[in-house]
Amino acid sequence: MAMTMHVDIVSAEGELYSGTAEMVFAPSEMGDLGILPRHTPLLAKLKPGEVVIKTSEGEDSIYVSGGMLEVQPHVVTVLSDTAVRAKDIDEAAANEAKQKAEEALKNRDSDVDLAQAEAELAQAVAQLQLLEKLRKAGRH
Repeated sequence: MAMTMHVDIVSAEGELYSGTAEMVFAPSEMGDLGILPRHTPLLAKLKPGEVVIKTSEGEDSIYVSGGMLEVQPHVVTVLSDTAVRAKDIDEAAANEAKQKAEEALKNRDSDVDLAQAEAELAQAVAQLQLLEKLRKAGRH
């Protein structure tokens, strides 16, 4: 039997995942992380992207809008403003958000918050990339 760790993924809306995992992959701002049980304690800032939870039954893919990752030897916690199971991402809404953010960045003379528009664009692009990756893998 493989070693496991407890994983919690929590968003502002509530708990999205709580269970055991054999490995977790997360998109930190300093690069992608692969976390196994008994990992050295770590605190990292996450960028928008995919958190993958590998269990004995398979993989669970969750989009996070960024946030914080805390790793303890037998517990991994992800805190994110927004977290959505990859299968529940609305592709049309992500495309629309991407378009709006791109338009806001083009119209710099408007009173649009540039940092906010860039963050929204990064989130929309990350969601669309995740959907494309899942499509290629035949999981969506």
